[in-house]
Amino acid sequence: MSNIFQRFTKFIIIISIGIIGAMIFAYTQISLDANKLIDYKPETSSVVLDRNGNQVAYIFKDKHRLYAKYDEIPEKVVYSLIAIEDSGFFEHKGISPEAILRAIFKDIQAGSFVEGGSTLTQQLIKNMYLSNEKTIGRKIKEAILALKIEKSLTKQQILERYLNEIFFGNGYYGVKTAANGYFHKNLNQLTLKESAMLAGLPNAPSTLNPIKYYDRALNRADAVLFRLKSLGWIDEAQYEEALNERPKVYASSLTQNLAPYVVDEIIKEYEPLFDDLRTGGYTIYTTIDIKQQEIAQETVQNAYNNAMRYSHNASLNAALISMESSTGDILAMVGGVDYRKSAFNRAIQAQRQPGSSFKPFIYQIALDAGNNPATYVHDVEKTFEYTDNNGNRKVWAPKNYDSTFKGYITLRQALMESRNLATVNLASDLGMSNVLDKLEALEIPNMPRDMSIVLGNLSVSPLKMAQIYSVFGNYGKMVEPRLVIKIVSRDGNVVLETKPEVVSEFTRPEQAYLMTNILQDVIRHGTGFGASVDGIELAGKTGTTNNNVDAWFCGYSPTIETMIWVGRDDNRPMNSGVTGGVAVAPAFAYYYRKLISIYPKIKRTFDVPAGVQYGEINGVNEVYTDISPLPVGQPSLSDLNATDANNTDKNNTLLPNNQGNTGLGIDFSSF
Repeated sequence: MSNIFQRFTKFIIIISIGIIGAMIFAYTQISLDANKLIDYKPETSSVVLDRNGNQVAYIFKDKHRLYAKYDEIPEKVVYSLIAIEDSGFFEHKGISPEAILRAIFKDIQAGSFVEGGSTLTQQLIKNMYLSNEKTIGRKIKEAILALKIEKSLTKQQILERYLNEIFFGNGYYGVKTAANGYFHKNLNQLTLKESAMLAGLPNAPSTLNPIKYYDRALNRADAVLFRLKSLGWIDEAQYEEALNERPKVYASSLTQNLAPYVVDEIIKEYEPLFDDLRTGGYTIYTTIDIKQQEIAQETVQNAYNNAMRYSHNASLNAALISMESSTGDILAMVGGVDYRKSAFNRAIQAQRQPGSSFKPFIYQIALDAGNNPATYVHDVEKTFEYTDNNGNRKVWAPKNYDSTFKGYITLRQALMESRNLATVNLASDLGMSNVLDKLEALEIPNMPRDMSIVLGNLSVSPLKMAQIYSVFGNYGKMVEPRLVIKIVSRDGNVVLETKPEVVSEFTRPEQAYLMTNILQDVIRHGTGFGASVDGIELAGKTGTTNNNVDAWFCGYSPTIETMIWVGRDDNRPMNSGVTGGVAVAPAFAYYYRKLISIYPKIKRTFDVPAGVQYGEINGVNEVYTDISPLPVGQPSLSDLNATDANNTDKNNTLLPNNQGNTGLGIDFSSF
């Protein structure tokens, strides 16, 4: 007998050692899982805000979650959850023996696993790490984990993790996300009934979704309220009041993006710097004004509708960018008519010819060379001969949009009416090498170094046009466009911050004002008359490229500049009626009418810099500066053109190599 006993004892010892070893190994693995929950850092959505702190969008990777500290969560939410899910939560140590025994009894009766007997702690563990498989092994691991978690964390910390981790349906993870999504409320604004509805959702978030199954969600909330009353945690009056409430539930998704082109650009630019940009819970403060963004979206649709009246082709598209001239802050950006159909951001990514909207830079160079808005320029035909890169002799004979010429006209009139021949002759008189050297300050990538640039034969995005037009709106200084002000981490640290930046000084303030003064006349009396808005001074220029491929209006108020483009992505021509003056200028006016209606105190008049003076020449009031004085001894236009009619210079002009228009025969329209 003693030998049998000894062998049995040895067997027990061996088995015990094996069990202990297995438990040590399991505990080690469980400790690793527990540490993930103890050092809890869930994927948290980042929020994009406008310049005034208004929500633009949430960005996230897989799960949309807004994190709430325990102190943010109202007691009514906490106790509603505990009442319906685990009323003994504050008493147990992670597992509830009574609940487990009750569950086992029901399972035996049913002959299968029908009830889990899980505490909130166990539910949290199951949700984070374990499968939904109902096995004894999983339940044992769940129980061990629960005991360890309860030993390492306070009850409040466990509740904080639970209420941030659990799925509440409709793509909402965490109670803060659900409160914002379903009720459009912060947690501290929730009523008792709304709190009960949220507390009831984790049990079956899909089938209790209040958007789809409102009555089911109400019934579940009423069960939560009854449980609260039964436990004595609310009184009869509170119960009756909450029972009769029918909360308003919003069907719109919290993930709604109010400026998708803006958000896409932020992700594209900053995700390489922050690989957790979508999951790190950042707050991204942008320069966008959501009110102006809404106006911009309407304006793009307006420009599209205007163009469709003439073109009737669904392939048309449009883009807009609006920017604060002095800082470069982008206030609104719309990259297309319908983001759902095309996410291509034409405001930034499209490279289009600006046509005559580029002419003001040629005229600014002329002013800075000593010319005055009253200086005469020659609007006559001229043929230019040059040799291309291959040594071939080429001829360029530009024309005006109406195939006429006016002889001598003032520089102001030439730009107001967007006369191609006057512009080309002006640039020729200035010297193309000098013009091209001056244009380098605009930092235009791949800028052609030939005479075709005078009529806008180059490729730029609306964003680049906004930047270079800041030369006029910002009194000579070109600024860097800015979309993000700062990025703040989840713990409140500023991890990135930007400042307004001046890129270059193209001209002096008083000289830039001369151009503003002329461009105001473009809107008052010239090709941009459709852009006029009562009650605010505006300056700008139309642009339409050859065969109506692109139509633009580029302009600005005393503080804000706006570039609008219409065209086709495949560069096919639009109808001849789709011009910058006819289709786009009215959309520009629409934008500024809306702008002054929502911001009536916006600056309405341009400042006149020191050094700007006014005088009279040939019976006309004109503006001048020391650099651009009034012409002396200049005859009247009628006398000059009478003489010129008898002696018109139509001689060919020989251009140096690479200064001709390599696109021979292109006729750039003026509107």
